[in-house]
Amino acid sequence: MTLSGAAPSVAYRDGNVLRWVAAYTASVSGDVVFFLTLSWAVTRMAGPAQVGAVLAVGAIPRAVLMLVGGVIADRYGPRRVVIGSDLARCLIVFGAAALMQFATTRLSMLFAVALIFGVIDALFMPAVGALAGRLTDVGQLGRVQGLRILAVRLSNAVGPMIAAIVLTAAGVAAGFGLAGLLFTLSVGLLLAVRLHRIQPSVPSTASPLADLKDGLQHLRRNRQLTRLVVVVGLGDLCFSGPVGIGLVLLIAERHWAAAALGWTLSAFSIGGAVAGILLTALNRIPRAGVALACSLLATAVLVGALGQMTTTGMLIAGSAALGTTSGVASALGNALLQRKTDPYYLGRISSVTSLSTVGLTPLLYPVTGVVAAVWGTGAFFAGCAVVCLLAAAIAATKSVRGSEL
Repeated sequence: MTLSGAAPSVAYRDGNVLRWVAAYTASVSGDVVFFLTLSWAVTRMAGPAQVGAVLAVGAIPRAVLMLVGGVIADRYGPRRVVIGSDLARCLIVFGAAALMQFATTRLSMLFAVALIFGVIDALFMPAVGALAGRLTDVGQLGRVQGLRILAVRLSNAVGPMIAAIVLTAAGVAAGFGLAGLLFTLSVGLLLAVRLHRIQPSVPSTASPLADLKDGLQHLRRNRQLTRLVVVVGLGDLCFSGPVGIGLVLLIAERHWAAAALGWTLSAFSIGGAVAGILLTALNRIPRAGVALACSLLATAVLVGALGQMTTTGMLIAGSAALGTTSGVASALGNALLQRKTDPYYLGRISSVTSLSTVGLTPLLYPVTGVVAAVWGTGAFFAGCAVVCLLAAAIAATKSVRGSEL
């Protein structure tokens, strides 16, 4: 329900939702620009071998503190935490730009920037996930998640191009400065966003540890919610980065031109954007639980087939189809998860899914390389297909397939 009790606006016509979408798009684009700039700076300073080490330094606190971030989002409200953490990201990134422009930069400084950014991300990610579920009436959650997928895929398509232009034309300091400007734009838009789902009437007075235990116990007690968390986690796990690396290795293994990689990744993003547009336009998604299971099954088939493609045309077409099916699965899974979660627990539940999809993803990077080196890239994609099949099987269980939006 809305705070005013009036009928909610359709999500794509709701100014509040659209401001959030614009803020989220700016924030995701800022992430893309920041990480590309950081990787470029480390490569220029110390060589490519150190890039993985710097990114790992940022990934560790993000994973370790993710559940704590969920507790903080629920205790203080997701909007407040998102704005505060986005503002903190502005400061650290503008600070990095100043260091690169005016100081003698050492590799240790970039390690410090990555570490602090990872800590802030542990607060930001659960809060931004919870915020998406508090923007409008629960009947609009499918459309909100469609808009989220559209924002993510467009940012991932456009962000690298913008970063490449700025880095080539003006250098690393300008790259960090651009990321800071995008985060600043996000903060400005978020200040105009309001929550529309009722907040808890009595704020928690328990300790943060007690709140964390309470959230995990709530998840354990609710079988349907637990299965949805597992489905979303497994369904998104392979698409937060490993598939991108797998595509790089596959194209190198086939000795195809580097341009094929750009077209393939662009096709994946375009497919996801199409999925976002379709889900946003649909008035209703009948039998959403069944649609989730079917989209995960299609994703499993496509990701397995991707590793067996023998021409670049097939690979590009398969990547576009995979982007569409995985986008549908992600949007439906997250919409159902937020539909079934009490607003009081949204931050903590969001932190669990963020941990599985973003916090643990860096652990798969070395696994990707080892599997590809020992058994071939096709084996890696087959492994991803098995993970998606497992998610589809859980989504097909009675408690999940009967879910409705």
